[in-house]
Amino acid sequence: MRQVELLHGAATDVGRVREVNEDSFLAVPPVFAVADGMGGHEGGDVASAIVAEEFGRLAEQGYDPAQAVDAVRGTLAACQRRIRAYAEEQARQGVERRRSAGTTVVAALLVEADGEPAWLLANLGDSRIYRFTDGVLDQVSTDHSLVQELVAAGRIAPEEAATHPERNVITRALGDAVGVDADYFVLPLAEAERVLLCSDGVSGMLDDPTIATVLAEAADPRDAADRLVAAAVVAGGEDNATAVVVDVVGVRDVEQYDAERQRASLEAKLGGRS
Repeated sequence: MRQVELLHGAATDVGRVREVNEDSFLAVPPVFAVADGMGGHEGGDVASAIVAEEFGRLAEQGYDPAQAVDAVRGTLAACQRRIRAYAEEQARQGVERRRSAGTTVVAALLVEADGEPAWLLANLGDSRIYRFTDGVLDQVSTDHSLVQELVAAGRIAPEEAATHPERNVITRALGDAVGVDADYFVLPLAEAERVLLCSDGVSGMLDDPTIATVLAEAADPRDAADRLVAAAVVAGGEDNATAVVVDVVGVRDVEQYDAERQRASLEAKLGGRS
């Protein structure tokens, strides 16, 4: 059995334009998540908070590292049920919204792959997952957005996506009637020594070279998260900005816990005293 040592940091800011922070995050090793809510006050903020609560429940209850995809699917399904029920209750109460409560989600969990520790990464919507290894930044997730579909179809260039008038239109999210269909990625820890989860309030305000520079200059993940969010606000703060940064700082072999052997060892150290 191998034990993974992690360090993490998290930060969030309402930004300069929005009145309510509809982002939520969870950083409870070995489970990390960022959710970017939609639907306004008592809509998006509630939806994203549900994601944080459900992934927090997963972290508290634990999961089989070899079957983590099923655990995440179950957690997302629970989020979907709660968000849909909340939206339906608001509709019954006559609350009018341009769109019902919903949220994106990106998540990172420690798992086992072929007997070795690895990252399980999941995304739904346009929040992003990056990995930063050996000074190189790579976007792992693919945005579930209209502009990403246009880029993939060759109808617009990638550099046009950041300023496209429909750049905020997402094609998948929790709360949508079509259901939950997340993307999943499994990466060996050596290929993702630092992982960044962020809302589009960060990735939409900072280009990849800027994100890479911040991650390279901030050795402590707490500083990295703080600096990314602060930079996003300075760059305009047009949306809520949230970042969770997780570092793999060590992996070591540990023996399976043997209660009888541990008791005997303790008795020996105490000289047989009870």
